[in-house]
Amino acid sequence: MNQIVPLVAETTPMVDPFGRSITYLRVSVTDRCDFRCVYCMAEDMTFLPKRDVLSLEELDRLCSAFIAKGVRRLRLTGGEPLVRRNIMSLVRSLGRHLDSGYLDELTLTTNGSQLSRFAGELADAGVRRINVSIDTLDPARFRQITRWGDLDKVMAGLDAAQAAGLKVKLNAVALKGVNENEIDDLIRFAHGRGMDLTLIETMPLGEIELDRTEQYLPLSTVRSRLEEHWTLKDIPYKTGGPARYVEVAETGGRLGFITPLTHNFCESCNRVRVTCTGTLFMCLGQEDATDLRAPLRASESDALLSAAIDEAIGRKPKGHDFVIDRDHRRPAVARHMSMTGG
Repeated sequence: MNQIVPLVAETTPMVDPFGRSITYLRVSVTDRCDFRCVYCMAEDMTFLPKRDVLSLEELDRLCSAFIAKGVRRLRLTGGEPLVRRNIMSLVRSLGRHLDSGYLDELTLTTNGSQLSRFAGELADAGVRRINVSIDTLDPARFRQITRWGDLDKVMAGLDAAQAAGLKVKLNAVALKGVNENEIDDLIRFAHGRGMDLTLIETMPLGEIELDRTEQYLPLSTVRSRLEEHWTLKDIPYKTGGPARYVEVAETGGRLGFITPLTHNFCESCNRVRVTCTGTLFMCLGQEDATDLRAPLRASESDALLSAAIDEAIGRKPKGHDFVIDRDHRRPAVARHMSMTGG
């Protein structure tokens, strides 16, 4: 990484037209991934040319501009962020904002395939908590869902992360007819290892080979089933993201529900997303976006970049329009989740 200019915080925080303070930024560092999860992307994906992707130095500058404008939580995503070449140089550089107190948390969402290599370095750079996506504990089904994934590698990554002192939360997308009978096993596994588990409804992002109406499993249904043999107590626990949490009395562990379709969380949305090309999406479920790459590259000063961010936050919508049913077979937005960032 090049020499970094010290951060100067702005005095006016980012507030959208509905009075929501924007304090959480999710940044995709790459659209590439070493898995091809069936609900996320097509198997034969065409990825972006490298010239369109922000350099690590540009990503650092962009993230720092948002931190100067009041972002307190920063999550790096992909694709799979740990397949980005030299990604740890970016993580270490962003860690300086933790040391200065401008940033409360630097986190990462990963499929776990590279964690054995990087867990120790992530902890050393100031990362304290990570999310690992894992939808099944069955090796054959894991390969079926991810197409290319190796469950043993992910399990070794979980071991390495916990050995490094990282707090791990597991994310599982609930898929009808695929893993809906495994939710209990995932709860036992996660809570038995001291990890939270969050269940997620599949989202209508990007064209895939499968029909999402065949995949979609409402978490309201999942919760009703779970309550037949688990005691679930609503709790006010929050991590800054959209999950609503319950405590499972029998395990003492936490279980989260991310429900963009059955019970959206838009009223409290404090998040925006930036793609690896520098495109700012004010809402995951809307196409409206702002190009930050052009102002980023137009000047060594951040004045143009800051103005573009302000203009975009002023257009942040009240909520998304996610629907999955027989009348809405096509995705709500054309871009894949791997482009926007998980």
